[in-house]
Amino acid sequence: MAQIHVPDSIPVRFAPRAPRPMIGGLILVGGLAFVGRLVTDPQAAWISYVSNWLFFTSIAAGAVMFAAATTIVKARWNWSLRRLSVAGAAFLPVAFVLLVPMLFLREGYFPWIEAMATDPIVQKKAAYLNVPFFMTRNIVGPLVLFAMAVYFAYLAVRPDMGRLDPATLDAGQRTWRERLMAGWAGQEAEESRSREAMARLAPALALVYAAVMSFVIYDFAMSLEPHWFSTLFGGWYFMAAFWGGIAFTAFAGMWLRGTDPELARAIGIQQRHDIGKLTFAFTVFWAYLFFAQYIVIWYGKLPWEQIYMVKRAGEGWGAYSVGIVLLCFVIPFAALLGRKAKIAPTWLRAVTLLVLFGLWGERYWLVAPTLVDHYDGMATIYHFAIGLGFLGLFLASVRWFLATFPVIQLWQPAPQAEMLEAEVAVAE
Repeated sequence: MAQIHVPDSIPVRFAPRAPRPMIGGLILVGGLAFVGRLVTDPQAAWISYVSNWLFFTSIAAGAVMFAAATTIVKARWNWSLRRLSVAGAAFLPVAFVLLVPMLFLREGYFPWIEAMATDPIVQKKAAYLNVPFFMTRNIVGPLVLFAMAVYFAYLAVRPDMGRLDPATLDAGQRTWRERLMAGWAGQEAEESRSREAMARLAPALALVYAAVMSFVIYDFAMSLEPHWFSTLFGGWYFMAAFWGGIAFTAFAGMWLRGTDPELARAIGIQQRHDIGKLTFAFTVFWAYLFFAQYIVIWYGKLPWEQIYMVKRAGEGWGAYSVGIVLLCFVIPFAALLGRKAKIAPTWLRAVTLLVLFGLWGERYWLVAPTLVDHYDGMATIYHFAIGLGFLGLFLASVRWFLATFPVIQLWQPAPQAEMLEAEVAVAE
C-alpha cells in the first residue's frame, strides 16, 4: 500500500456528453425490435427483454459492488478508476423501471405457474413459487439493493463538490453541485463523514447484493426449469456480475484514457496491471464455478439434473454453449496470461469488451434454451437488436454520470493503519 502514489492535486476531468443521435438511435432500434418481436412471438420477445435486463443490471450492480469491495479492503491502487465503478449506480434507477413489466409475466414465461395445479414436485415448492411472494421479493429486494448502491455513489460524489470551481462548470454540473452540497459542513468534515459512512455501508451492501442477485436469477432463470435446481446458481450469477463490473471498469478506463492525456497519466501502469490481474483471475473463477456445477451433474447422472445440460448441448445450442466457454474463459485466459497483455491499454480494452460480450451471451444462454426447443438464428438477431436498446439506456445513464461528476474522484481517503500496524504502534 505504501508504494501506491496518489497525487496531492488531482485534475478535474469530465467525460464528454453522450451524442444524442447515437444514444437515441440505439434506444429506438431496441424499442422497435422489441415491439416487432412482441407482435410476432411474445415469448421470444420477453426472453430477450429479461436476458438483456439481467445482463445490464448485473454489470451496473457488479461495478458498484466492486467499488464497495475495494472500500472494504481499503484499496488505494484504484484511486483513478474508483469513480468509473461507482458510475454503474446511474443505471440502477432505470433498471428498476425496466423491471416493472417483468413482474407481470405469467404462464407465457413462467412454466411453474401452470404446473402448480397438477405437478406434485412443483407443488412442494409453493412456499417460494407463488405470485404474491414473487412480486414482493422482486420489488422490495431490488429496491433496497439499488437504493443502497445509489446512496453509496452519493457518499462517494458529495465531497468532490466542495473541490469544484462553479465558474468552470456547465449549467447541469452547477445544478447538481448545488443539490449535493445542501447542508454542507465543510470539506474536511464531509470527507470524514463519507469515508466512515462508506466503510459501514460497504459490508452491508455486499450481503444485500449477494442475497438479492441470487433470488433474482432464481426467479427469472432457474425457476423456468421447476424440477431442476442448483445451490450454486445464485453464486455463479452474482460473482459473474462482479466480474462484469471489473471488466466494465477496465474497459471504461482504457477508453477514457485515450480521450485525455491527464486521464492517461492517472490510469497508469499500476492501475492497468492490477485491474488486468483481477479480470484474469475472475476469468478462472468463472470457469471454476461453471465446471463445479457441470461436474456434479455429469457425475450424478440423474435425469432431472441432466436435462439442464442436455438442452444446452443439442438442437443448435451446443455450438452456442461452446462459444460462451470460449468468450468467457478460453480466449480471455490466453489473452491475459502475460504481464504485457495486462498493461497494454488497447489490448486490455479489447479483451474486456470480449468478456462483456461473452457475459451478455451467457445471460441469454441461462434463459432461452429452457423455453425454446431449438436454437433459432433469427431469434438471436432480434435479441441483439433489443440489446441495443438496453445498451443505449445504459450508455446514456453512465455517460450522464461521468459528464456531470468528475471522472476521477477528487477527494481521496487518507491511508488507514492496518490492524498489525496499529498494534505495533500501541506496543511501541
